[in-house]
Amino acid sequence: MTDTKQSNEFIITTAIDYANGEPHIGHVYEKILGDAIARYQRLAGRDVTFVMGTDEHGEKISKAAAKAGVTPQELVDDLSDRAFRGLWDRLEISYDAFIRTTSQRHKKFVQDVLQRVYDAGDIYFAEYEGLYSVGAERYVTDKELVEGPDGVRRYPGDPQPPELRREANYFFKMEKYQDWLLDTLKTNPTLIQPAGYRNEVLEMLSEPIGPLSISRPKSRVPWGIELPWDADHVTYVWFDALLSYLTPFVASGRDPATVSGLAWHVIGKDILKPHAVFWPTMLKAAGYPLYRKLVVHSHILAEDGRKMGKSLGNAIDPQQLVNDFPVDAIRYTLLREASLGADSPYGEGILVSRLNSDLANDLGNLLSRTVSMIHKYRGGVLPAAHEPNEREREIEAAALALPGQILALVDDLKINMAIEAAMNFVRDLNRYIAESAPWNLAKSDDTASRLDTVLYTAAEGLRVASVCLEAVIPGKARELRAQLGLSGQTYALAGAWGLIPAGTRVPGGPILFPKPEQEEGKEKVTRPQKAVQKDKKVVTQVAPPTAPVASTEPVTNTAPVTNTAPAETEALISIDDFARIDLRVAEVIACEAVAKADKLLKLTVKMGEETRTVVSGIRKWYEPEALVGRKVILVANLKPAKLRGIESQGMILAAEDDAGNLDLVGLTLDLPSGTKVR
Repeated sequence: MTDTKQSNEFIITTAIDYANGEPHIGHVYEKILGDAIARYQRLAGRDVTFVMGTDEHGEKISKAAAKAGVTPQELVDDLSDRAFRGLWDRLEISYDAFIRTTSQRHKKFVQDVLQRVYDAGDIYFAEYEGLYSVGAERYVTDKELVEGPDGVRRYPGDPQPPELRREANYFFKMEKYQDWLLDTLKTNPTLIQPAGYRNEVLEMLSEPIGPLSISRPKSRVPWGIELPWDADHVTYVWFDALLSYLTPFVASGRDPATVSGLAWHVIGKDILKPHAVFWPTMLKAAGYPLYRKLVVHSHILAEDGRKMGKSLGNAIDPQQLVNDFPVDAIRYTLLREASLGADSPYGEGILVSRLNSDLANDLGNLLSRTVSMIHKYRGGVLPAAHEPNEREREIEAAALALPGQILALVDDLKINMAIEAAMNFVRDLNRYIAESAPWNLAKSDDTASRLDTVLYTAAEGLRVASVCLEAVIPGKARELRAQLGLSGQTYALAGAWGLIPAGTRVPGGPILFPKPEQEEGKEKVTRPQKAVQKDKKVVTQVAPPTAPVASTEPVTNTAPVTNTAPAETEALISIDDFARIDLRVAEVIACEAVAKADKLLKLTVKMGEETRTVVSGIRKWYEPEALVGRKVILVANLKPAKLRGIESQGMILAAEDDAGNLDLVGLTLDLPSGTKVR
């Protein structure tokens, strides 16, 4: 088998979408995430195959078709081509293969694998009685059920309670491979990421997993792939769907054993068990290597912090979203705002805020002013750079290092941090132009060579930025280069400087990212970002302006704890007053610098099941990436406030010495997040 460490081949898949309804925003995020990873790897020179598709068999498909008054095939043909593939094409998802599980090539592969596992003695026939979730299309255990507000226990995501079913099916000896899978996860800690989901799977494997029912009687579920040895039974939908990841390679004549070990699978957390337990044991039984990585993402919430739902009136229609906003703005904001390890709020307010600040003000403005100055001062022709000064050598060094930094972050699945690294470079170019003041340099012939160098540095910096952001905003990256006179030019994501030839005619063009209120023919109004609420509590705020802070810092949500005795004029508090302060252990799951604020960091912290956003003035003492995974103490019931346009709740406790050095208050025990401090 090919050594994956030496191979240049990179295979990535996203979960194939169940074709019983229209796509939702979670589908959109997953596909954009997978696409960005695929594009980054292509830009790095790797041989990428990106696989997507639709899952078109199963009981839910039959029921949805009957309800719509069409055949199952008519239903899935429409949803696969129009609803799913049509949307992915609009979003510029660069898939290389799109698999439909009703295709003949897929059916043949599924039957070949079934026969292979059956012949090996790992499939047997038996009668079984258990709780069956129609929504999940599998038997579930009582432990997996969650009690709802109405007192009825259901499997998460299934609106109906499970049914007690007794029927004769074929079973896969999944438990035969349980010890192997457990050992594999223990010896390969990065196989499932983020780590929290790996821990969930380890917990699943700490108890017997039993066999897996892999067929359904054709008399009850006629819509499926027949078992090759028993035409009265059809294949269980998961044993069918998961094999689609390998179908395009088998159809092209490749041995699945040379492919399966190369794959990165990108999935949502709600289908963790099928991908982390069913799929690995299926691969093992078939004699195929285990995948390279399982990337698990959390859910996209509404801006109000609740789950999205049509009945709640807070669901996002992806088709309408694409109609209302630039595709690249949707791609950018979803990847920038969403976190793999925690459910993330998203909506029009968040999208507009990022569109206006990052894309319009930072990137778009940099392009506009650069092109405008080249036209104004050099007749639209890019001049050659002359001897660089120290500041320009710094920019060149940053440009040479940036691609490697971005690829390292992408490989580590820190996509939002990779984007921020590119945007920090853009912001630095804006600062460079302000510092260099080319409008003053243009006033004298004595500074003409300096002006040439500044203009070239800005233009070449934009080219570098376009490549570093191309995986996220592919259309606008190409448009940006076209405005610089580089139409049709492609570049590898690798350290390089000076690739725009001097003398290039710079045509310019329309505003790269028009702000919504500037778009003609639309009545859209930019709304301020909404407070994100959960269970009637605001969960993304900052400390009020009166929060106690170090005298040298701006007002933030970090509260220095000093050893100074209270002044005689200060009132002592009672034990009852202290009891009103809710101190909690919180875990930092993401951290980034706040744009245009030298001292502020934006932290995403997990407190039990709740996720919050906190802004803190500790950037002087801590690098963002150094805080991820750290446990801190949070004042959890602080009155909300807003700082630099970011709403946040809570105050992180810190101690400060006489020299002004800051240290976060921490723990000696590894206590779970959400633990109350008293």
